[in-house]
Amino acid sequence: MMGGSKERARERREKRLQEISLLRTIPYSDHQRWWSKETIAVVTGSNRGIGFEIARQLATHGLTVVLTSRDECVGQEATRVLQEGGLDVAFHQLDILDPSSIQLFVDWIRQTYEGIHVLVNNAGVNFNVGSDNSVESAHMVVATNYYGTKNIIKAMIPLIRPSAAAARIVNVSSRLGRLNGRRNRIEDLNLRRKLGDLDTLTEELIDRTVATFLQQVDDGTWTSGGWPQTFTDYSVSKLAVNAYTRLMAKTLSNRPEGEKIYVNCYCPGWVKTAMTGWAGNVSVEEGADTGVWLALLPDQAVTGKFFAERREVSF
Repeated sequence: MMGGSKERARERREKRLQEISLLRTIPYSDHQRWWSKETIAVVTGSNRGIGFEIARQLATHGLTVVLTSRDECVGQEATRVLQEGGLDVAFHQLDILDPSSIQLFVDWIRQTYEGIHVLVNNAGVNFNVGSDNSVESAHMVVATNYYGTKNIIKAMIPLIRPSAAAARIVNVSSRLGRLNGRRNRIEDLNLRRKLGDLDTLTEELIDRTVATFLQQVDDGTWTSGGWPQTFTDYSVSKLAVNAYTRLMAKTLSNRPEGEKIYVNCYCPGWVKTAMTGWAGNVSVEEGADTGVWLALLPDQAVTGKFFAERREVSF
């Protein structure tokens, strides 16, 4: 029976991916295109994998894309590949863990473009593959995936340019970080409720949650802490990203018309990239699709939501 339901779920997923593949071939109409060549999109960690593909698709749609990479040489080479394809892509080094690198990047953006319209936070790390669940690199995973993403958002918000169509922030996240996932969630019901309720959700609560996890990693008590069971450090970091996405959407919702910023996150799926040890079942084109779709959404005030395969999913 279980095999049959798994098979049906796989068939539904494949059908949905075929639908999306078809949707991707339909060009945006002129009245849907709120962007132009003057629209600046920054994609972090975009020298390879999903980030590179998001940068490529956004540039193909006619935006000017700033590709970033921690490694300057690798980033310049990735940029050259896209430029040789006739796309408007620029490069700047960016290490989202380094405050001085972030400041240099902010200064360069201000000087070069005066500001941005789209920010895609793709930079992230995961050191577990297959059935591994080591927390040896937990501090690095949380620092990069959560604090790095948060630092970039805070640094870039002052650079977001006014736009009638609203600016977009898209955080690449994961279903593994869902609060109420059936198989992979925090066991503490009270904490889940606090993180899930916008009235009790605060940055301090998110920070405290990840700090508690990291303290238990250091103490060696994390296995009995009621944390997600699969890729625990990665799941906790993405849970924090999801919560911060909702918090920022609420915080920014009071901005006046013409200065709106929509903040959403999405799960690209288990993509065939270096991060998954090339073991994924989703192509990079499919993995990038929902992120690009969210960045370009025309005429819809969608914010504070979590998506997968162009559909809203509960947090």
